Amino acid sequence: MEKLYRVKVNNEFEFEFTHDQINDLDTQKISEEKYHLLHEDRSFKAEMTNASFLTRQYNVKINANSYKVAISNELDLLIEEMGLSLGNAQLLNDIKAPMPGLILEVNVAEGSEVKEGDYLVVLEAMKMENTLAAPRDGVVKAISVGKGDTVEKNQLLIEME
Repeated sequence: MEKLYRVKVNNEFEFEFTHDQINDLDTQKISEEKYHLLHEDRSFKAEMTNASFLTRQYNVKINANSYKVAISNELDLLIEEMGLSLGNAQLLNDIKAPMPGLILEVNVAEGSEVKEGDYLVVLEAMKMENTLAAPRDGVVKAISVGKGDTVEKNQLLIEME
């Protein structure tokens, strides 16, 4: 099965791309944020003006136009198809299991200071490893699971303060 990405532009337009289609783009990296693209014999200047890797939200300027771009990968699409959501766990102090599974790793201890995006727990679900990250900077207040535990959807894993 080929990797699939769904791209939403300005919360208005939606596109789907395969990994091969993205690799086939005629792009030239100019700097860390700037690119030159050729598409259908037309030249475009692209600049990444803001990027959040954790939420896969980007602001992109193409020529003189700015766009808000949200990218969903295969895991995001699968979670959406199952009617689950990772976003809810990131808004609260409680880190909950987005789906039933098995805890493979707990990467923090109670009292640990974490930064946004730090890996907290690895959850195996449907033969895929899912790493749950800290939604914000904070301190781990309590850990409700351990390595090898089986968890249910929405079960509390970690409390942050």
